[in-house]
Amino acid sequence: MAIFRLALQSLLSRRFTVLLTVASIALSVALLIGVERIRTEARASFADTLSGTDLLVGARSGPIQLMLYAVFRIGNATNNMSWESYQAIAAHPRVSWTVPLSLGDSHRGFRVLGTTAGYFEHYRYGRDQALVVAEGERFSDLYDAVLGAEVAAQLEYRIGDSLVIAHGAGDVSFARHDDQPFRVAGILAPTGTPVDRTVHVSLEAIEAIHLGWEGGSPMPGFEIDPERAREMDLEPGAITAALIGLDSRIATFAVQRYVNEYPHEPLLAVVPGIALSELWSVIGVAENALLIVSGFVVLVGFIGLLTALLIGLEGRRREMAILRSLGARPGHVFGLIIGEAFAVTFAGVVLGIALLVAMLWVGQPLIASELGLRLGFGLPALREWLLLGGVLAAGLLIGLVPGWRAYRRSLSDGLSLRL
Repeated sequence: MAIFRLALQSLLSRRFTVLLTVASIALSVALLIGVERIRTEARASFADTLSGTDLLVGARSGPIQLMLYAVFRIGNATNNMSWESYQAIAAHPRVSWTVPLSLGDSHRGFRVLGTTAGYFEHYRYGRDQALVVAEGERFSDLYDAVLGAEVAAQLEYRIGDSLVIAHGAGDVSFARHDDQPFRVAGILAPTGTPVDRTVHVSLEAIEAIHLGWEGGSPMPGFEIDPERAREMDLEPGAITAALIGLDSRIATFAVQRYVNEYPHEPLLAVVPGIALSELWSVIGVAENALLIVSGFVVLVGFIGLLTALLIGLEGRRREMAILRSLGARPGHVFGLIIGEAFAVTFAGVVLGIALLVAMLWVGQPLIASELGLRLGFGLPALREWLLLGGVLAAGLLIGLVPGWRAYRRSLSDGLSLRL
């Protein structure tokens, strides 16, 4: 204990340099733990993009491709599934509920999703969280639209505003359905998922705006006004994909096999959780890169600590010699330097955690609304404790270098120095 008290007094005598070193380590620790927490939460948030759905069904392609276009609205389907096949799957005795999804249109860079009212009832994200209409109501009229939070924020839409849907992903003048505008009926609360970047309309509305269209463009002389469209049969001929809920998780693989072996057309059924894990293994390489970068930042902080200790040691040779002359053993001098390195590292770790908690407390609302990440600012998780333990161990190892040099200095080396 006497060695540590002496180390503390020595550090206080050099408080300015020590504070700079502590600040450097604190920033490094805050970055390291912050990146680890963001990495962990990003992975959990990605895995929770779609929850509560037992199967995702679409035309046969690949599990990752199906997840990309049906859930993340990235890319396009290679083919559609017929409405008859969808109805046959919905009639399966083990199927509890179904939600059809129809994609292919857009609005000013945002994807348009045609679906039914069941979408708002059964779609879940995160830890079984339901969609919430923050303003207005769900679509009830044929030309009602419900906007995701990001769509409404970026395009500055309000309830009652008018919008025009374009055919396909490109919003060009000749592909717009100008003759059948929609009204903003509702705006969803932020979810941090692709739902925020989606315009939701009814499945019948998707059929209505494509009446009189062929090959991606309107046929001359076949324009249909909105009132006439309301009177027509708007049952879809095909959809892009469907969300499936079963009466029991035990039936998942049986129904999946039924869909994959469906005789009338090639279909694919995937378990969302498994497909999301496969997708993360493809795109999650960046998480390790971030952790490596933050590790190098910590290394730079420790190089600063080593530099400060070595420079300080050169100016303290006489101090070390006086301690030896007063009866301190070489091991005491070694322990003094190690104690200083540990104290500086420990102070940097504590300050880094406090800094991270303060940053999360201030920035959490913005992070949640913009990125959909809900970063907790409680006690570190097990992996974070291991990282902090590694930082403290590294601080002790860094102290070995100047400690060994101080240990090897002889009494005469210190006393022979001139003032």
